[in-house]
This record gives sequence, structure tokens and C-alpha cells, in this order.
Amino acid sequence: MNPAHTTLPITVAALYRFASFADPATIRAPLLALCREQGVRGTLLLAPEGINGTIAGTAAGLEVVLDHIRALPDCADLDVKLSGAPVMPFHRMKVRLKREIVTMGQPDIDPRASVGTYVDPADWNALVSDPDTILIDTRNAYEVAIGTFDGAIDPQTECFRDFPDWFRDRRDALLGQGRQPRVAMFCTGGIRCEKSTAFLKQEGVEQVYHLKGGILNYLASVPQRDSLWRGECFVFDQRVAIGHGLTPGTHALCHACRRPVAPQDLDSPLYEAGVSCPACHRERSDAQREAYRERQRQEHLAAERGAPHVGATYDDPFPSE
Repeated sequence: MNPAHTTLPITVAALYRFASFADPATIRAPLLALCREQGVRGTLLLAPEGINGTIAGTAAGLEVVLDHIRALPDCADLDVKLSGAPVMPFHRMKVRLKREIVTMGQPDIDPRASVGTYVDPADWNALVSDPDTILIDTRNAYEVAIGTFDGAIDPQTECFRDFPDWFRDRRDALLGQGRQPRVAMFCTGGIRCEKSTAFLKQEGVEQVYHLKGGILNYLASVPQRDSLWRGECFVFDQRVAIGHGLTPGTHALCHACRRPVAPQDLDSPLYEAGVSCPACHRERSDAQREAYRERQRQEHLAAERGAPHVGATYDDPFPSE
């Protein structure tokens, strides 16, 4: 089960499935217990519309957990992207109950009923290189800032919930008059695209496409020499970002704002590990930064004792959906 391209000891699984769970609460306890039993850590979200999450562990432990999830109602075709990590990227295991597995705030959207056309990574370049195709990045602005596809529109949204208003405000400018262009969209693993394409279909856009398996699938399967991807892909775990072949990236993470920090920004006077970065320094007060310093000190003390700190970072792959 370990990805063929890596011999790293930890396997990371980004997964989701839109399914119908009549009572997600009954699923939670057995799933959490199994993950802990298998030494799997990360976060899984359960909602009436399905499951979403990123978890990590040994290949054998993950296989047991994934088999359990696939046995849940309508989850046999669970979407899973595997990659490797040199160390465990999460400190604990959480299974959370939510209203949505990816928060858009549009209660009438059901990706199981209507969704855009999937495009395999091998066919993606031809679609997005066509001048009649509008390419939209559905991720948050801080994710787009470190990498995206050539020619992609950046909505500059702070969270996925902002996407519907962004599209409605700019619909005429994007689509123009007369014959509608094709709209292609992408995200990290595919889940936000499933909802965003379902949303556009409900808004009356007919030709809507999305990248099957998201950026992770593209970077894993398209050779770098043929790639239209530029930069790195932000991931919501300790690796921070990955590149072609799902190799570890070069960015660090600001533990204050959870944004990626470029290598050159680590030398900025505004960067202080665990406290601030150039992007968030002016957004925080002196009192907040002092609180972050204390948290950082406590984490160092816990590390010296060989124990994770209760406020340790990387526990939540979904800080701002």
C-alpha cells in the first residue's frame, strides 16, 4: 500500500467520499477506536453528506482503517490519495462531527446528484490550454500564493465559504454574453471541486469540468517535464507543501496564522518561529505574540520531556475550509 515512489516510513492518506450517513454519530466511536488501535493519527470529519480527512500511519495500519471506511454506507469507492512522510505529521487522532465535510454554506448543493465532468490528469493539460476554457483555482488565497496552474484565476478567497459569493459577483465578467465558455476548476484533493462544480451546475453553467483527484493526483502522475503546475502545493499537515512526485516542499508553517512561509521569509525580522511571519505580524497584537511565545516555550519543554504538548500544532488539517 505504501506509494511506489517512496520508501518513507509514514504513509499519509488524504481521503473523502460524498455519501449518505443517516446518523454520523454512530460511526464516530468505532472509527476513532480503530484508528487509535492501529496507531493512525490525523483528523476525519463526519457529516450527513459523507467523510473527509487526512490521516497518517504505517501502511499496514492505514490499510485496516481504509478497509473499515470503505465498508461504511456508499463508501466502497472512497477517494484516496497516498503520499509519504519521513515522520508522523500529526500528534493525535480526532474524528469530528460536522454539518458539512467541506464547508460551503450552500445547503441545497448535493454533489451526489449533479457534479461537473471529471478530467484525468493525462487529459488536463489539453483542456486548460484551450483558449475557450476558463480555469479557476478554488483554494484559499494563501494556498494559491505558493503554487497554481499556468493561467488559473485566483479568487483571493479567505475560505471556501466565500466562493459562491465570489462567483455570483463576477459571473458576467467571467462568462460574458452569448455562448458560455467551458469552466475548469481544481483544488488540492478534489473535494472542494466536487462541491464547486455542483454549485456552478446549479447556477446554470452547463460545461463544468474538474481535475480528478485534484492537484495531488496530477503531481503524482504527470511528469514534471510535461507539467503546467508552477510552485508547490500546500497540504494541511507537517509537510506544509509538496512538489512534483509528491516530494517534500521547501515551505515552513507559521504556527500563529497557519500560512506557509517561503524559505526567504525565514530570514525576515518579522518571522519568529511559532510567533509570527511577514504575512501575519501586523495582524497580531503584542499580547497575542507573547501568548504564542509562551505556547512555543511549552512545546519545547514538552519535546525535551519526550511528550507532545497539548497545544501542539498540525492536529487539524482543516483550519479554514
